[in-house]
Amino acid sequence: MNPAVEERIHLNDLSFIRLCSENYGINKGIYNTIDAWFYSQGVTNILDRRKNILFFLDYLQRKNGESRSKQKFGNGGLTMNLREYFTGTYSKTASNF
Repeated sequence: MNPAVEERIHLNDLSFIRLCSENYGINKGIYNTIDAWFYSQGVTNILDRRKNILFFLDYLQRKNGESRSKQKFGNGGLTMNLREYFTGTYSKTASNF
């Protein structure tokens, strides 16, 4: 596993949320929604969930061509992106844990 990812997933909760905010432009509410969504999909291990959160946020940046800008989601946009990510890449990224 990438040492940078390994280091980031072990941050305390507040530091991890700040990292997501500063690097990916999401607020705490969006972070909590993403975290809860992965949990409801069966990703109950916090370290696996954090890896998926980082991979999802990287996916959004690549998809939207944005870097460190504030992420904006229209009505249902976050859920749509989460479903797209989860069904398209979760099985691939989960095998890399």
